[in-house]
Formats: sequence, C-alpha cells, structure tokens
Amino acid sequence: MKYLDFFDEIEKIVVYDDLCQFLGVNDDGIVDLSYPDIVKTAGHSCATVAGAYLVALKGLKALYGDQLPQRGQIKVELQKSPTDDNAGVVGSVLSNITGATMDSGFGGIPTGKYNRRNLLFFDADIQSDVCFTRLDTGKSVCVNYKPQNVVNPMKILKSAIMPGATEEDIKSFPKRFQDMVKTVFDNADKVIEIVEA
Repeated sequence: MKYLDFFDEIEKIVVYDDLCQFLGVNDDGIVDLSYPDIVKTAGHSCATVAGAYLVALKGLKALYGDQLPQRGQIKVELQKSPTDDNAGVVGSVLSNITGATMDSGFGGIPTGKYNRRNLLFFDADIQSDVCFTRLDTGKSVCVNYKPQNVVNPMKILKSAIMPGATEEDIKSFPKRFQDMVKTVFDNADKVIEIVEA
C-alpha cells in the first residue's frame, strides 16, 4: 500500500500482548502498531482516526509510564454512543490497539485467561471522551480530544461537496484533507488533554 510520507513520521504504539506470545506469533509478545496499520483496518485516514490513534498513544503513555502497555489488560470507556459523532470509529481503533472488545471478541482459553470481552464500553458515565483503566492496578487515565483547537474537518469536507464547489476545490480536496490530518499530528499537544482520574 502506497501512502503519504508523513505517515511514517508518526510515532508507533508499542504494546506487550501475552496472548500473542502464548500462541507463538512471536517470541517476546511485543507488538508495534503504526498509523498505517490503523489506517488499513479503519479503511481511511481522517481527523477522527488520527485523534483515536493519538488518544491511545498519549493515554497509554500516561497510564503505563515507562512500562509497555499490556494489550488485553486495559478497560476502555467512551462517553458517547457508537453512532454519536463517529464514536464507533474511535472505539474500533482503540479496540485494535488495546485488544478490548465488547461481547464479540476473543473469549479466552478454557482456563479463562486471555479473555478480551467486556472490556470496551460506550455510553460510559465519565467526564471525558475516553478513559483507560489498567486491570492489574486499577489506575485510570482519561483523555479528551479537541481537534477544533487546530482544524475544522467539516469546513474542508464541505468545501468539496457543497453546491458551488469548484473543480479546483474538488481536485485539491484529498491533499487538503490529509494536510489537515498532518496538522492534527503536528499539534498533538494542543489537541490531546490528559486528565488523571
């Protein structure tokens, strides 16, 4: 897959997945997830997908510090419902990264270990966009994503689809849209807010 050069400049999210190691996928269970990996599973790159990636990147760093995040050992809560403001897309990205699922993920081996179900929740009673909780320590970190601090995705989208859009508006749209995504990543500290729970 050929993609934009700036995708390779985005920091990878590195996690430890004991299920991955147990099943022999690799020797050490360490999995690195790149933005292009997430784009492939999401099917596109936009401010929502970029934001979800940054929420995970920054949130898991705050939750685990110098330790590797433990994939499959993190409860993920989203304040919104799946169909509200594309929160379902955010949930899918966070599920991919953390391993957390609702009731449809891997149910674990016969001993009950490695269960990934009932770790992802929408409509959560939280005061932030997303909250991550470690199952081992109970520590939580909440995260807010505020793309409006630096970009206006809807304005760019409307410029190419509304009546009166020029041929140049339509032609330049893909580049302008991905430039917006790059702006989100370039201003991660302005669009991501970490709230210690």
